[in-house]
Amino acid sequence: MSLVLDRYALNRRRLLKTFGASAVTALSIPLIGEQAFAQAVFAQYPFQLGVASGDPWPDGFVIWTRLAPEPFEIGYGMPTAPVAVDWEVAADRGFKTVVAKGTAVATPELGHSVHVEVSGLEAGRDYWYRFMASKERSLTGRARTAPAAGAALDRARFAVVGCQNYEQGYYTAFRKMAQDAPDFVFHYGDYIYEGRGNRMWNSADGPRENARQHFGGEIYSLDDYRRRYAQYKMDADLQAAHAAAPWFVVWDDHETDNNWVSDIDQDGADPKIFNLRRQAAAQAYYENMPLRASSFPAGTSIQIYRRAAWGKLLELNLLDTRQFRTDQPCGDKQVACATLDRPEAEVIGLKQEKWLVDGLTASKATWNVLAQQVMMMDLDRDPGPGVVVNPDSWAGYRTPRNRLLKQIRDRKIANTVVLTGDEHQNFAGELHLDGAHPEGRPIATEFVTTSITSGGDGVDQTDTFAKIQAANPQLKFNNSQRGYAICDVTDKRWVTEFKVLDAVTRRDGALTTRKKMAIEAGDPRLVEA
Repeated sequence: MSLVLDRYALNRRRLLKTFGASAVTALSIPLIGEQAFAQAVFAQYPFQLGVASGDPWPDGFVIWTRLAPEPFEIGYGMPTAPVAVDWEVAADRGFKTVVAKGTAVATPELGHSVHVEVSGLEAGRDYWYRFMASKERSLTGRARTAPAAGAALDRARFAVVGCQNYEQGYYTAFRKMAQDAPDFVFHYGDYIYEGRGNRMWNSADGPRENARQHFGGEIYSLDDYRRRYAQYKMDADLQAAHAAAPWFVVWDDHETDNNWVSDIDQDGADPKIFNLRRQAAAQAYYENMPLRASSFPAGTSIQIYRRAAWGKLLELNLLDTRQFRTDQPCGDKQVACATLDRPEAEVIGLKQEKWLVDGLTASKATWNVLAQQVMMMDLDRDPGPGVVVNPDSWAGYRTPRNRLLKQIRDRKIANTVVLTGDEHQNFAGELHLDGAHPEGRPIATEFVTTSITSGGDGVDQTDTFAKIQAANPQLKFNNSQRGYAICDVTDKRWVTEFKVLDAVTRRDGALTTRKKMAIEAGDPRLVEA
């Protein structure tokens, strides 16, 4: 018993600062089995980072929170001891009918985060959840179970979001998305950005003042990453979006470092050193996302790719395009180069590719969705006679790109839809082996959703991309404003609604629908809805 107490010994000075003068008597450490639990009277509200739900299954979902009374302090205002956190799930918003409840343990090793995998619930319906620690109570979140496996559905309506650079705008789009009350949210990545705090940034139109500023310098350590997530999660609009619906999350690059792949960063760091940063980033990502225990990190590795179904209507293949990828070609620059056809190149790696193709082949769903990070269209970004692609997209990896598309075509995998982010623009396009010379019907359709804030206010369409669109017959729509997408799906038709804001550098940005693009089941050609 004394060993357990020593392991979680509490610093008296820290307790007085965090919990007030009553801490010495209010904080006790009862032993349950072999575990010590801190029970505190918090001087500051401990649920400052909000709540979230995620990875819905037909019988349940994950509910998440993280205790952080002082989010920017080392230790975030918590004792170095595990803390008991009670939770409840109810069938009604007022919690008159509690259908599940329990106690979770928030440990210091995981940043005092809580991931509860709730099960035993009814399929295809809303639930509400909340947490309690000592006398404190979190806000209430709405979750939703997935429909029963194989269930025929009239409709699914979900949101696609990502790329939310805190410095470059306000999260108005998240508040608007929450009001849409989607069935679920797909977040394609770039939840945080890793750079140091800056008052200014260089936009395409020259220097601009940031709407707000990151706390501290560039992030490297676990404490750094925890503080950065805390700064983002303290935003009320982001909290509202998490509380509105369950999320399926994947990461892209900025959760670790810009354009990283495998054990390679953009600065040429020794891979052994960079892997220390990857390990911190993976742990912080898990700590702050509503992920199941199957995604628990092991060193630098975290299980991001996974599969989820929404009745018989949708099958989501959530991909990881960072951990298993080979280095970008062309020096990771958008220039003409001759290294796009490397036979050894990989984007998702052979193991994940086999898992994906096997799953697509076995799928009985009406719509087969690749929910991932970087553009699959092979856009030629030089409207002149040359060929220039984005080397960080699938277009820079022709061998694995064509191998995957050929398997989708040859195995006759119908109604394949790719959902993507990363570009800070909206795109709708058709996927061919050679997009510059499309032959026959498209193999699949791709919708790229713009950023929440990254890139600042934006414009309807830049002059450059107007020329790029004219030179790329596969590209049917492009827009360069901020916002999100709503996908409205039936067994007959898929409609993607691109919702955009006129500004994100002020809080009163107005939301409008810029375009609706649609495909019919059995016909991957894009039309305007």
